[in-house]
Amino acid sequence: MNKRSFVKNLSMLGLAGFPGVNNLDKWLKQYEHALPAELAGDEAFWEGVRKGYRIKPDYINLENGYYCFLPQELLEKSIEHIREINYLGSYYMRTVQFDNKKAMAAKLATLAGCGADELVITRNTTESLDMIISGMHWQAGDEAIMAEQDYGSMLEMFKQVANRHGVVNRIVSVPNHPSSDDEIVQLYANAITAKTRLLMVCHMINITGQILPVRKICDMAHAKGVAVMVDGAHAFAHIQYSISDLNCDFYGASLHKWLSVPLGAGLLYVKKDNVNKVWPLLAESETITNDIARLNHIGTHPVHTDLSIADSIDYYFKIGPERKEARLRYLQHYWTSKVRNMPNILLNTPADAARNCGIANVGIQSILPADLANILFKKYNIYTVAIDYAGVRGCRITPNIYTTPVELDQFVKALTELSGN
Repeated sequence: MNKRSFVKNLSMLGLAGFPGVNNLDKWLKQYEHALPAELAGDEAFWEGVRKGYRIKPDYINLENGYYCFLPQELLEKSIEHIREINYLGSYYMRTVQFDNKKAMAAKLATLAGCGADELVITRNTTESLDMIISGMHWQAGDEAIMAEQDYGSMLEMFKQVANRHGVVNRIVSVPNHPSSDDEIVQLYANAITAKTRLLMVCHMINITGQILPVRKICDMAHAKGVAVMVDGAHAFAHIQYSISDLNCDFYGASLHKWLSVPLGAGLLYVKKDNVNKVWPLLAESETITNDIARLNHIGTHPVHTDLSIADSIDYYFKIGPERKEARLRYLQHYWTSKVRNMPNILLNTPADAARNCGIANVGIQSILPADLANILFKKYNIYTVAIDYAGVRGCRITPNIYTTPVELDQFVKALTELSGN
């Protein structure tokens, strides 16, 4: 699309304020036949998508990994749900609440690639996976395997079951730049003993963005009689896959990250045969046995968030899963390719495209990560998060689909100056 057509079409969206659902639909329709690879670097297309976000002008937000805030279209729909449930009050809570949540879970299961009877909506990844860790029928001397790069909340829960039940935790360390899948698989295989009950693995490591060979790890562990729990917080709606293809036993993810659901929504997948092997977080009726609903009793909660899940899934498919993944991968490679070989720069994310997507981690030899994050924000108006543990020293950089190469150029300029290049 040439510049004149771009300017003309952009006017359809409105240069000020929220463009509205219909206008965004019209914008996307013009590109319906374009291949995702072609659109990945098409700034005209993504500028149209960016107009749907209300972006704070004070700083460049490169910390979307914690929480991907909603485009205005989804925000307005979420507010509509709050108004409607506030209007209906107890009538809603006592009538269709549970049917609606079940319908949302079924739609989510279709996206996740698993059975509707294997997935429930939780509040976040921590709730999902900690329920499995704390709810297994542990015996003293049982062993669990995890990595020091795993998310802190799960590592803390493993410490708790060790203290409560006498579980032995075996901790491995995943290299930032593995030579092959076999190196990673063997790392976990070497930690397995005859007493190992559960192995936890990240689908995408949150502090570096490294994608791990989950299916190969699951196959290896199952051959040794070990169940596998996967932390998919950063993979879900970021890269494309089906949970059923991973061959894992448990899978947890947060929907407020890359699916852009309002805060307070996550998912838990439990392979059908494992439902009765886990104690619920909160007690449910003893009459419920093989139904995964037994793991989903949390009392009164913000049900309007449940309804927003369908809107976010629709938006995700409107933008296009392949388009989104291609764009996120393009943005990450755009800036990392400019600094990867610079002196004094530490890139803690593998260069292999099969091992990364939108997230990467970068540091500078002579600057502590906390100081780097502080300087980037105060001097360059770039917001990131510092990581300084588990063999990772740098700042995690997580653009989103609204991020522009111009913004990333400013980030590259800052790194270049700070590293003395």
